[in-house]
Amino acid sequence: MATLTSVYADSTIVLGPLATEAQPEAYDLCEKHVNSFTAPRGWQIIRLATDFAPAPPSEDDLLALADAVREASRAPRPAPMPAEHRPRPGGVMPGPVTAPLPPPPEIAEGEVLRRGHLRVLKGDKE
Repeated sequence: MATLTSVYADSTIVLGPLATEAQPEAYDLCEKHVNSFTAPRGWQIIRLATDFAPAPPSEDDLLALADAVREASRAPRPAPMPAEHRPRPGGVMPGPVTAPLPPPPEIAEGEVLRRGHLRVLKGDKE
């Protein structure tokens, strides 16, 4: 792993050891991307370290992970939202209905069925 930093004024990209603090314009890369990285045309790459092996986990890393898990388990969970049930015209809806069902849509002469903006019209069989 390595940290990539760009120096736009010099058209230079620096690949070095992982940064210990977050910095704007700095990106951490895995070993695969460090080894296959190419710079844009006209830019120079400076590789500060030759061995980009990941550092082994330290006791601090394990403690930070355990603290994050404990903190996440303490956070109150929001109550689940009840599902929204919308009645279908002419359909049966399970459970109690709190609002009256809307009247069925009026069917004009020549129509057989209407559903939303769609309608079935009577046709001549020829």
